[in-house]
Amino acid sequence: MFKTRITEKIGIQYPILQGPMLWMSKAEMVAATSNAGGLGILSSATFPTRETFREEIRKTKGLTDKPFAVNIVFLPSMRELRNEDYIEVVLEEGVKAVDTVGSIKASLIEQLHQAGIVCMHKVTSVRHALSAERMGVDAVTVEGYECAGHPGMDDVTTLILIQRTVEQVKIPVIAGGGFVDGKGLVAALALGAEAVLMGTRFLVVAECPAHPNVKEWCLKANETDTILCLSSLRDPVRYMRTEYTERILGMEARGAGLEELGPFISGQRFKILLESGDMNSGLCSCGQCVGLIHDVPSIKEFIDRVMTEATHALHRLNTMDKK
Repeated sequence: MFKTRITEKIGIQYPILQGPMLWMSKAEMVAATSNAGGLGILSSATFPTRETFREEIRKTKGLTDKPFAVNIVFLPSMRELRNEDYIEVVLEEGVKAVDTVGSIKASLIEQLHQAGIVCMHKVTSVRHALSAERMGVDAVTVEGYECAGHPGMDDVTTLILIQRTVEQVKIPVIAGGGFVDGKGLVAALALGAEAVLMGTRFLVVAECPAHPNVKEWCLKANETDTILCLSSLRDPVRYMRTEYTERILGMEARGAGLEELGPFISGQRFKILLESGDMNSGLCSCGQCVGLIHDVPSIKEFIDRVMTEATHALHRLNTMDKK
């Protein structure tokens, strides 16, 4: 019932992808997602060296015999990202799928394809989706304005962006930004997408290594409790709204540039928050869909529930004209 070009191409049971989250998307969470029928995605940027990254891939393989993907980030960073090393390890370890974000080259896609690797690329606009398609990617993940992390500069919501992208490209579209349940999955499929990517929802599962305070914050949050920072740098990021992120917004308002903001927005500040549970010690990406999250299930419980909800939603739609 829920077979799509994405499930068939990657070899997964359900069209559900776990968003790659820095410091959190490690072997246990990735394997649990894949074992439950979705696609777990390992965050390469979490690992400082080729060998620590290789160890995590092998650890993931030891926890699941199902397909999983690796995320590789080609965005400006305040620390060195060892992407050439990560790519070599991906090729050597026989990873089945790669999820990229940022400025990619057609030569990279060709290299991955020669190794039989499925290539997905994350975008925030139709024009970038078309560019990725021309470069040869197998699918695009399109994230709307309400997503956690980087929503791009266009301020277009998922409801519009997914449909516009499906109109323009021939490759499969994965919907990101605002999805937490089975109703959302059915909505995404109705818009023409062939899978959903969920990030914020996977922040609040039992296997996620984030501090319990972070998960508790999410359970208490409303859809209005996120904030867009760094628009002054033309790189807006959606974070949890806290005293810390309000402070960053204030710094931007008085004209602070990257040099001054840098120490406050680094990935290390994110790591400190996740490990300490002090919500004002750093910043954490969070989507507006946080207002729809009300519990901390295991990943298997969560994915099973999503598919049950999706089945019920389809049944409701199919029987509406018979009432």
